[in-house]
Amino acid sequence: MTIKEILENYKTIAVVGLSSSPWRASLGVSKYMKASGYRIIPVNPNEQEVLGEKSYPTLDDVPDPIEIVNVFRRSEFVPEVVEAAIRRQAKVIWMQESVIHEGALNAPAQQVWK
Repeated sequence: MTIKEILENYKTIAVVGLSSSPWRASLGVSKYMKASGYRIIPVNPNEQEVLGEKSYPTLDDVPDPIEIVNVFRRSEFVPEVVEAAIRRQAKVIWMQESVIHEGALNAPAQQVWK
């Protein structure tokens, strides 16, 4: 599946590490995606609400189905995020540029997108 097909077919994105800080890339990217019609689910234990959406402490706490997991965490936190995404049956794991974890690339999810 191409990136274009992923973005056409999946509209619910859990953003792990989404911050309300205007200086964080996670906010700018998520704001753009939301304005483009995607549902954004913030996942950050330090936030109550971001972009008008309730924030959840972990992926496991999100009550709704998740299609894409967008990871804005340091590389050392990737394995636990990938494991949670797999438990939640996410279709795609999207790691931001420079967020790399070789072990996560072998995850049995449908797509790992970086």
